[in-house]
Amino acid sequence: MTEGSCSWPSGDPLMIRYHDTEWGIPVHDDKKWFEHIVLDGAQAGLSWKTILHRREGYRRAFAGFDPSIVAGYDESKFQELLRDEGIIRNRLKIRSAINNAKAFLKIQEEFGTFDAWIWQYTNGKPVVNRWESLSQLPARTPLSDMISKELKKRGFTFVGSTICYAFMQAAGIVNDHLVTCFRHPANILPLSFG
Repeated sequence: MTEGSCSWPSGDPLMIRYHDTEWGIPVHDDKKWFEHIVLDGAQAGLSWKTILHRREGYRRAFAGFDPSIVAGYDESKFQELLRDEGIIRNRLKIRSAINNAKAFLKIQEEFGTFDAWIWQYTNGKPVVNRWESLSQLPARTPLSDMISKELKKRGFTFVGSTICYAFMQAAGIVNDHLVTCFRHPANILPLSFG
């Protein structure tokens, strides 16, 4: 584990790399947003480690997280995914990913990008928290409640408030790195040009 980092990666090299290079960094790419929605929906009831170790399987199964392709998946593709050992073979979660791709495209159609839609909830700026221990991190917040409610209204599934908060953390809408972590914004030194 990187010195001065959050303790949740628990020594797993893939989890450590994910924490150190991705988690909490603001996302502004719609394919990455769709990836977060698919993976965090798949995580429901499971550990993030379980899903992260299958991310490449998900990337392959869901066309590099391209919602325009996934939205066109038919029944035979659904049946194929149920046999895919590289992903969690849960009928509801697989259907959800396909359904969510269709709902995702509708948001893109209305707002130009999913990114533009979701960042409006924080005026385009990350919410930077100042937690001192993992026990302080909430599982959900009023903001995740609001986004969850709006996503459900727009036809998404597997987007409860806890799932929404997880992808808000992962995609940097919320920065929940501990204040002692080298990834917390207060600990990142600005570049100096001399």
